[in-house]
Amino acid sequence: MSGSKVLEHEPGDLTCIVESGIRLSELQAALEPHGQRFSLDPPGNPTLAECLLENLSGPLSHRFGTMRNLVIGVTVVLPDGTRASSGGKVVKNVAGYDLAKLFCGSRGRLGSVDRLALRLYPKPEAARTIVTNRPWAELHRAQLVPSAVDLAGRRLYVLFEGSWRAVDEQVAALDGKETDPWDDLRALQATLPGRVRWDGGEAPLVRPGRRVAYVAEPPPERWSPLAERVMEALCSPS
Repeated sequence: MSGSKVLEHEPGDLTCIVESGIRLSELQAALEPHGQRFSLDPPGNPTLAECLLENLSGPLSHRFGTMRNLVIGVTVVLPDGTRASSGGKVVKNVAGYDLAKLFCGSRGRLGSVDRLALRLYPKPEAARTIVTNRPWAELHRAQLVPSAVDLAGRRLYVLFEGSWRAVDEQVAALDGKETDPWDDLRALQATLPGRVRWDGGEAPLVRPGRRVAYVAEPPPERWSPLAERVMEALCSPS
């Protein structure tokens, strides 16, 4: 079973290396004294391995992306017992296969995850959420920089984060009522196992910035043969 420790943390570089068994709440608690966070907020309290293998994400993916964008290095154990690594603890281009992206959403088919190097962000000074009836197309063209935008029940929930001044200015530019819906929206997401590309139609929950809709029925399972070919190459004798 994978460990659950923070192995290295470089606050000045906004990076850390963790064992894959650590849970999100444990990681956030370790980063809190340094005024930093790992900007991923899926429903529940999964381990980092689950976040990568299941490609889990939450409302903050609008601005910060998913695990594909937040993992900068990974060590994995392949089915034949071989340990393989790619990336590192600095944000830069690396040669070879990007194992983190390959394993993202693989659901354990390709092997297990041992360690991850993560990109961190400063914890914002202020956070405010506005609910509005304005259409997404209009908001998308506005000069605003939200951290999260969810569409549920034909209403947009928009989260602004940053300094108090910047947040207040953006809230003032968007007419609506202040609210705090994110726990409820993540709970709603947890009840919707299907994740499909949003085509502009109605759905129980939509992340319009990423064009992802969460629906009751999961889509047919698909798996690209590319991943199998890559793993074949990794596991073949040199």
